[in-house]
Amino acid sequence: MRRSFAAITALACLVAPASVLAENAYITNLVSANVSVIDTATNTVIATIPVGIGQNGVAVTPDGSKVYVANVNVPFVSVIDTATNTVIATIPVGGLSPFGVAVTPDGSKVYVTDSSRLGHVSVIDTGTNTVIATIPVGEGPRGVAVTPDGSKVYVTNVELPPNPPVVSVIATATNTVIATIPLGGESNGVAVTPDGRKVYVANSGSNNVFVIDTATNAVIGSPIPVGLFPFGVAVTPDGDRHAGKDEKEAQQGEAERDRHRRAGEHEGGKVYVANRDNDNVSVIATATNTVIATIPVGSFPLGVAVTPDGRKVYVANSGSNNVFVIDTASNLVLAVVSVGIQPVAFGAFIRQPAPFAGTPREPGCHGKSVSALAEQFGGLPAAATARGFSSVPALQDAINVFCRGGAA
Repeated sequence: MRRSFAAITALACLVAPASVLAENAYITNLVSANVSVIDTATNTVIATIPVGIGQNGVAVTPDGSKVYVANVNVPFVSVIDTATNTVIATIPVGGLSPFGVAVTPDGSKVYVTDSSRLGHVSVIDTGTNTVIATIPVGEGPRGVAVTPDGSKVYVTNVELPPNPPVVSVIATATNTVIATIPLGGESNGVAVTPDGRKVYVANSGSNNVFVIDTATNAVIGSPIPVGLFPFGVAVTPDGDRHAGKDEKEAQQGEAERDRHRRAGEHEGGKVYVANRDNDNVSVIATATNTVIATIPVGSFPLGVAVTPDGRKVYVANSGSNNVFVIDTASNLVLAVVSVGIQPVAFGAFIRQPAPFAGTPREPGCHGKSVSALAEQFGGLPAAATARGFSSVPALQDAINVFCRGGAA
């Protein structure tokens, strides 16, 4: 376990500059029209950034250098430079009400939903901070998430009667909708598992969470009952660590594995869901897709995000103007941080780890990624199993897509 965590830490150093290793949480405050910056090492607010009007969705680039903020009351996206904590650009995105934001794993593009009846997603080139495409989806798109290999984008659509709520699937290579998945009620938050195999969707209208298989773009299993009006959703990045641990234990015998299970050491990945109208967070085990804990938080929780090491979860409570910090090992509240008025923080407001060690569109990306995985897991077959791929070729394909920047 210690060895695995050390290897993961070493890989993080390969893919992220030293300036972003001290992670910050960027909390959008809807009414006070600013962004609170929380140092996750100390759980204190270290800066407050004036930003636009009515901040809602937010996402941090993989290298931690920029933050993209959707201003829900005006059709603009603000760009924050994290080195100076100042707004360096304001991007017109069209539409009426920008809502959700997501950045591709290579940091090259940002996808922004417009929650109005116009129903489209704007694509921003982060190199120029200009809109390069507008993609029609369903009515009232809100949540947005990109798969770890950067090939697909999942968008939740509230839809207005008589149209049913759906999830739109966008191929990033063509910026076109390739699938539409019907759901049972108003949907908001969406998150993809680290292996890219499953998507979790918070269904606010029916008080449950849907699970989508990314291979078939179909709902799998029964919806998972959670609290009232689930809104934000986030997945821990610890699936790799637990999968690697299980592989090692496969050589130890059934009695030893039973001992570890009784000790509660096989939790695997978790999904944290903010239930707005219950003032709590549901914790779902991805191995069983069942709720394993319910954590009381502040009033009207909306946004939720996990730190890159998977150790802490941050929950923005719009009714009590604070952020609760949860320890993922114990599911206990570690701290409460006061922020601005009506924090929403809808999206990945903490930098998410890159899926592979190489740098997309750079020479040697594939080789660097393969070498790092082989060293970490003791070979590519073990790496494929630990990262949730069906075979080594499937893992290689994912690396190829990542290194091309999501292009087909």
